Amino acid sequence: MAGQEGPPRGYCQAMPELVYPPIVLASKAVFRILDLRLKVTGAEHVPTTGGAVLAANHVSYLDFIFCGYGAQPSRRLVRFMAKKAIFDHRIAGPLMRGMRHIAVDRAAGAESYEQALTALRAGEVVGVFPEATISRSFTVKALKTGAARLAAAAGVPLIPVSLWGTQRLWTKGRPRTLTRRHVPVSISLGEPMHPSPDESPEVVTAELHTRMSALLDAAQRSYPDQPADEADRWWQPAHLGGSAPTPDEAAELDAHRPENR
Repeated sequence: MAGQEGPPRGYCQAMPELVYPPIVLASKAVFRILDLRLKVTGAEHVPTTGGAVLAANHVSYLDFIFCGYGAQPSRRLVRFMAKKAIFDHRIAGPLMRGMRHIAVDRAAGAESYEQALTALRAGEVVGVFPEATISRSFTVKALKTGAARLAAAAGVPLIPVSLWGTQRLWTKGRPRTLTRRHVPVSISLGEPMHPSPDESPEVVTAELHTRMSALLDAAQRSYPDQPADEADRWWQPAHLGGSAPTPDEAAELDAHRPENR
């Protein structure tokens, strides 16, 4: 398969990992200090070698940390596709580049796609948030087809991922509570999909949406915590009795973002 061949010429895979491992260790230390109740299921679906695409839902600004944690049992470092603005930050930028994440510039999307494809063909695990933005409704929004197209082009598995509980730490429209202790966080990885170049990216993406939604629903319904009071219902989706916006209400809020006007 194309994704299992040697690294493409010029790819930096052979460079030593000087930044990523210390950050992983620091993150795990913070998890222990905060006593986050992390539950990872399906970690065996992440291959120990070779390329793969992790496609995760997006409910928090911290999701990349926890999605990456889900690949740790397989001893894999995930290269995330993230918006270019993060790479332009004077502190975050050097760290993102040091961890070999992939900058996504909406004005030059083909370049980031090719970088991700090169990484996959070199045997890397690439993380994608196909909703593109955080879901205010805490349900899976409509997905972009990029994850499906990358997996098919590179000949690597496409692994659906659901994250739940991370929104209680830091999400859109809510204050940061990064020092909150004992928060349960669910990281669920589903069975790999194996799209081929002959399959429609739209059909594959529809199936990916179905699988991500099922994983998320299961995580939400089995989550060990409940809102403490009426004011605390904000982190539950509306269909489970929470006060988060419905998908339609969330779409209306997103439509009025300054960049979308």
